[in-house]
Amino acid sequence: MEITKKTVLVTGGGSGIGYATAKLLSEKGNKVIITGRDAQKLEKAANELGVNYIVGDVTSTESVNGLVAKLESEYGDLSVLINNAGVGFVYKLGEGANAFDKARQEFETNYFAPVRLTEALLPLLKKQPEAGIVNITSNVAFHPLVVLPTYSDAKTALHSHSVSLRLTLSSDTNIKVFEVMPSLINTDATKDMGGEQHGLPPEVAAEEIYNGIIKDQYEIFVGEAGRQHADYFNDPKAAISKFNQGLY
Repeated sequence: MEITKKTVLVTGGGSGIGYATAKLLSEKGNKVIITGRDAQKLEKAANELGVNYIVGDVTSTESVNGLVAKLESEYGDLSVLINNAGVGFVYKLGEGANAFDKARQEFETNYFAPVRLTEALLPLLKKQPEAGIVNITSNVAFHPLVVLPTYSDAKTALHSHSVSLRLTLSSDTNIKVFEVMPSLINTDATKDMGGEQHGLPPEVAAEEIYNGIIKDQYEIFVGEAGRQHADYFNDPKAAISKFNQGLY
């Protein structure tokens, strides 16, 4: 899929992978719009990147409706949606973990939000000669990490949804569905996970996303995720044990 001179929406574009991806795609000659909840942070990022921005909360029905209406009226050539916004809690399951409330927040942002926004934007994407949906999941989408238990659940759900959506849209549309599965990336959101010490720069993820899209690589692995994926399908029990070594 060509990704130049296209109009691209990046959710959670104010920092991390979203920021780095918006920067790279803008440099490649695309018109980029970033969206997020923090108006001040978003405006600062947009000014730094020289891109457009729309303040919005992808977990809010009212906000999403407003975002879609603005895109339809001002960006009618939107052809790429990158569902990047995410949230995760580092904890372990067990008594007093408050897993339900944590899971609800994680599913609202990591699963329900991209499902809703994608469906709402399908009519606009279908109008384009070529379009793409990019869902950012994780290496925990194919095997769980015990210190990110319900985050793993949400990313697994988005992985499954991405597969179903890809197959469905391939039958009668020009919309391609990509899934990006990064290993640990150094972002503000991964500080509690050791991202500063062990994570890859978000620019690495952005490069892999861009290269994967232009190669029609529908499952894009970043960092150790490719090897971890191969290990899992070779020996699931051993791979999960290795992935969670020393954590339980």
